[in-house]
Amino acid sequence: MTGSPTAGTIGRVSTTGEWQYAPLRIPTGTSRSAAAQMMSLQAERGGWELARLQVHADGSRRVIMRRRARLDYLPLPAV
Repeated sequence: MTGSPTAGTIGRVSTTGEWQYAPLRIPTGTSRSAAAQMMSLQAERGGWELARLQVHADGSRRVIMRRRARLDYLPLPAV
């Protein structure tokens, strides 16, 4: 896949207006509860919240996390 993030990695964090967005790809085979736990940890540790979730036919998930831009001193999402 050229130009798209590798499975299990975070793409480039972008800032639009008052929000920062971080794309995250969760690989195929990750259980629903494990994916929910990963996103819950991001919310607790870095101030991120779920903006969008897409589940693809192969079972992989594309997640867009967001947080207020004023929280840029907090860490990036970790996978």
